[in-house]
Amino acid sequence: MTKSIEIPSRTCQRPRRASGHLLLVAAAAALLLAGCGARDDAGATGNTTVYSGGDILTMVGPEPVYAEALAVRDGKILAVGARDEVAKAAGGNATSVDLAGRTLLPGFIDGHSHLLNYADSLVQANLNPPPIGGVQSIPDIIAALRKLKADLKAGKGDVLIGQGYDQDMLTEKRHPTAADLDAAFPDNPVLVVHASGHMLVANSLAFKAANIDATTPDPEGGTILRKPGGREPLGLVQEMGMYPFQSMLKGARKPEVDLDLIRRAVAHYAENGYTTASEALVMSDKMPVIEAAANADAFAIDVIALPAFTMAAELVGTGKLRWGEYRKGLKYAGLKIAVDGSPQGKTAFLTEPYLTPVPGCKTDCRGFANLTQEQTNQLFLLTYKNGVQMFSHCNGDAAVDMMIAAHEYAEKQLATPGKDRRTVIVHSQITRKDQLDAYARYGLLPSFFSNHVYYWGDVHYANLGPARAEIISPLASAMQRGIRATNHTDATVTPTDPMFLLWTSVNRVTRSGRVLGEAERLTPYAGLQTLTVNGAYEYFEEASKGSLEVGKRADLVILDGNPIKVAPMSIKDIRVIETIKDGKSVYVRS
Repeated sequence: MTKSIEIPSRTCQRPRRASGHLLLVAAAAALLLAGCGARDDAGATGNTTVYSGGDILTMVGPEPVYAEALAVRDGKILAVGARDEVAKAAGGNATSVDLAGRTLLPGFIDGHSHLLNYADSLVQANLNPPPIGGVQSIPDIIAALRKLKADLKAGKGDVLIGQGYDQDMLTEKRHPTAADLDAAFPDNPVLVVHASGHMLVANSLAFKAANIDATTPDPEGGTILRKPGGREPLGLVQEMGMYPFQSMLKGARKPEVDLDLIRRAVAHYAENGYTTASEALVMSDKMPVIEAAANADAFAIDVIALPAFTMAAELVGTGKLRWGEYRKGLKYAGLKIAVDGSPQGKTAFLTEPYLTPVPGCKTDCRGFANLTQEQTNQLFLLTYKNGVQMFSHCNGDAAVDMMIAAHEYAEKQLATPGKDRRTVIVHSQITRKDQLDAYARYGLLPSFFSNHVYYWGDVHYANLGPARAEIISPLASAMQRGIRATNHTDATVTPTDPMFLLWTSVNRVTRSGRVLGEAERLTPYAGLQTLTVNGAYEYFEEASKGSLEVGKRADLVILDGNPIKVAPMSIKDIRVIETIKDGKSVYVRS
């Protein structure tokens, strides 16, 4: 007979707080009573590991709560609390792990990124500017592509792809053109993807392969920039204009090559402490690839996948997918739509114009929507009607208005106000305070992107002006309203490193050293909430992930420092020592 052993809440260690925080302390204590404890009997001798000797940050409650020890058995958390009580629950044959002063906390949960895009990037040229890459000019782009061609031993007609260039960081202060690429690569189709992922530059052979010429109209929700005085493509295509190039972007790789790249991508996420990763826009040509990876047991960590809205009619309500369930580490969590573009690419849809020149636009340049309001309404209605979670890409406040209107429309049609749908508004960067109030009112969940403050904060300051730039990714304002916000890297747009992401949310420092939006800074603990407990909530997984509580999955990360205790500007220097998924080590730092 199994006897349950409860560890008293007094055995869990917590920092003292001033009397002004009594309500928060009481709330945390109540959660702690539920979270501290043990299951199984004290004499059990299963596959058990006990961690102690460092800061064990449980992420239970609104303020930091620490435990002396944590026991794991058969992939689940067996006990957490005082060292003696945890040892008793674990039994005499448990393996002991001395943290040696390091910090143990729940594994990081990826709020939004692109694992498959990272896999693709492993065979593409890195065109990012410093500090991510070394590209600072258009000749640097050409040199990186030439090196890629040599490394791949690419022949005549082979497609060359680079990604990560940023016109604002190039000495020329402009996008490359087809002519720039043609001069260096007359025999190869070339695609150069912008850092935002929302636009690319193609050379003449790539345009020909995509059947785009002077007679091709701009697609709905996209643009093809033209040479001055004519209709010939200049090189740059934006948003939905990228879709004719999708088959080229995928490349003609053998299945075993795709599988190897995905395994390497999964290992990269594990190296960064993620126990749940995301592929937040699975296009139709990638569905067989991600399915094959799951069938080959390539996912050592959990992977959340969001099929693209272009497959909505095929996948939603048809029974072809089992939404919200894991199979071999892969879960289709919901449908992903893209309402607008990127602020740094000036395609994010705004209610007020950009303050600097916008390519392809002469007056009232406010970006544009990729979808009409009616299309957005119908996609929301389709997902809501079929119980499928909606993930909506919205960067600009006009796009956010469209998303809120679509939510209201679908709820009115179905007469289900207040249902726990957990619709996610991805990025939510240029968001007004009245929109945050609507998020709180409707239970909408923003997934913010605080890395933008560092990488493009100075650009936003010029493009948007101080008032709008100061509230880019308003994490603090959202969380003050009780909104369970997450934060994300959008990798490969910015690096996968969660400690740098935490650093940007806590410090909000730009490349130039400007503090952009001091009022939107988070405490380190609140920043960690966006990467753990709030991430679990975003995916309806709060019962099994996100905090160190008895019965939850043993998804853990060990860091060489405590983000709450180091100086805020040093958070980015903390490194992952080990990542543990379901009780098994999937990465150990050498």
